[in-house]
Amino acid sequence: MKLCVSQGTFNPIHNAHIRVCEYALKNFDFDKILLIPAYKPPHKNVGLSSHRLNMTRLAAENMENIEVSDIEYKREEKSYTYDTILELYSRYNVQGKINFLIGTDAFKNIESWYKSDELKKLVHFIVFIRENQADYEKDLKYFEKLRQKGYSHEIMKLPYMNISSTEIRNNVKKGLSIANLVPESVEKYIKENGLYRI
Repeated sequence: MKLCVSQGTFNPIHNAHIRVCEYALKNFDFDKILLIPAYKPPHKNVGLSSHRLNMTRLAAENMENIEVSDIEYKREEKSYTYDTILELYSRYNVQGKINFLIGTDAFKNIESWYKSDELKKLVHFIVFIRENQADYEKDLKYFEKLRQKGYSHEIMKLPYMNISSTEIRNNVKKGLSIANLVPESVEKYIKENGLYRI
């Protein structure tokens, strides 16, 4: 199986997250993309654990070849990517390396990640660059240095979609619409559960 992983806080998951996955499926021959909400990210203080998992499941429920994994929730510990990837290799018959979707900002900081030297041996990074990103040429030079250090990766340029989870949370707090920013099922869930109002 050619497996790809998209990991994040998904607080909440939104349409740009979905577009990245759909674009990756269309442009690579992955058999499956796993959406993995982080239970307890090491560098962020994020609550709403069960809600974030539920919203991610709602967003993916009608999507072909995209599944949600609660692997980090079952461990109930800090969510280190290295530990998750190791466990995925034990669960799936993976062809080659596990592919890992990652944005440019996160990839620039990859060497600071937990057991980064070990992680780079286990995954092939798919770095998605937004087409409007003016300084990505500078990033590419830095990414080439990472490649020389053993960080296997390739670049995926995709159409720009200006959405962030922070914007969505702020819109809810201000009573503004989040339609067209999140899947309809996620919007309904946020309203029904009174999320992000405070």
